[in-house]
Amino acid sequence: MARPVFIVDGSRTPFIKARSGPGPFTPVDLAVQCGRPLLARQPFAPDTFDQVILGCVNVIADEMNPARVAALRLGMGERMVAFTVQINCGSGMQSIDTGFRYIREGVSDLILAGGAEALSHAPLVWPQQGVRWFAGLAGAKGIGAKIMAALKVKPSYLKPIIGLERGLTDPITELNMGQTAEVVGQLFGITREQSDAYAAESHKRLANAQSQGFLKGELETAFSRDGKFFDHDDGVRPDSTPESLSKLKPVFERPWGQVTAGNSSQITDGASWVILASEEAVAKHGLTPKAVILDSQWAALDPSIMGLGPVMSATALLKRNELTLGDIETWELNEAFATQVLGCLAAWKDEKFCKEVLGLDGPAGEIDHAKLNVDGGAISLGHPVGTSGNRIVLHLVNAMKRLGTRRGIATECIGGGQGGAMLIEVV
Repeated sequence: MARPVFIVDGSRTPFIKARSGPGPFTPVDLAVQCGRPLLARQPFAPDTFDQVILGCVNVIADEMNPARVAALRLGMGERMVAFTVQINCGSGMQSIDTGFRYIREGVSDLILAGGAEALSHAPLVWPQQGVRWFAGLAGAKGIGAKIMAALKVKPSYLKPIIGLERGLTDPITELNMGQTAEVVGQLFGITREQSDAYAAESHKRLANAQSQGFLKGELETAFSRDGKFFDHDDGVRPDSTPESLSKLKPVFERPWGQVTAGNSSQITDGASWVILASEEAVAKHGLTPKAVILDSQWAALDPSIMGLGPVMSATALLKRNELTLGDIETWELNEAFATQVLGCLAAWKDEKFCKEVLGLDGPAGEIDHAKLNVDGGAISLGHPVGTSGNRIVLHLVNAMKRLGTRRGIATECIGGGQGGAMLIEVV
């Protein structure tokens, strides 16, 4: 029989908005910053874990397999098996899901699963023509040949491209993620006013959570090498209003688009971990479980409407567990774009979509906005791609404990046309 899998603890760094140039931390730096205090408070040694799994999308050249580098820096021992997973925006949840399956099937008892991303460290890449020119120059034999090769240079060859820009563009549809959100908005009639109102509410909710101390249970202060410290998510703009956001120009589809910098997720650095344990590990080490993972589901769809991934994955998850939208008391739906979140909510209410795409008898229903992203989301927090899926699971657990709710779902859309969802129950 499948064994129960518990979430017993977790922590994350503050999410630090990317500004000019690389931020103070690499992905592994971030993983270590929140991993050290998390491991230090456990009643067992760091090398007790069976393995470490870390989600990371923009792996930097100096940290190949960041899971292993982080495990070694965290003092988990040279024998610690550690590997990195990547499914774009779902990578942080994929680490939990992989660990969940190892424990459920009896392979492991104690796993550290996380996500780490430093989008500010995304590399600059040379255009292909520039690469070919460099190759020709390097391969030229003799001074004369090198001079002739060098003279073939064009200014465009030496103009680097921001790697993140290419990474956020789907190679199949050639649409960037913002454009896919525009497509979803058009399909379901989401207005600019609705998107801006949702974005302003995200900032309001995060500001409230910060002022009320709701995030203290999951945040660990990060300290940079130059002595600076980071103790809060710094992308929040409490003064955001629908009126102020309405003044921003569309970014991806000018002049008529509705996706702006103000109603999109922020480019951010951050890391998050959760500790997964079997029933045997809980008893052996005297742990206190916070929640149990009941089930998880991945789904795929047309990359041009990747924002609907949560609808596909969460609906399948609900079906298998004989639940409805109304049975879920708390939701974390990653806010890639306000338009995308609102598109998902609209899709669940659309009879035609629910019948033809989801295979339901009628509309799935409506999610009460009071149950959705109760403390804000990626619009106000930021979206470090490899981390967000882990953060929303960690925060879902903490939010449910605080609110006294029992059952929740964490779900996200995934670049490339996929979605992931995880069903969690508070212990």
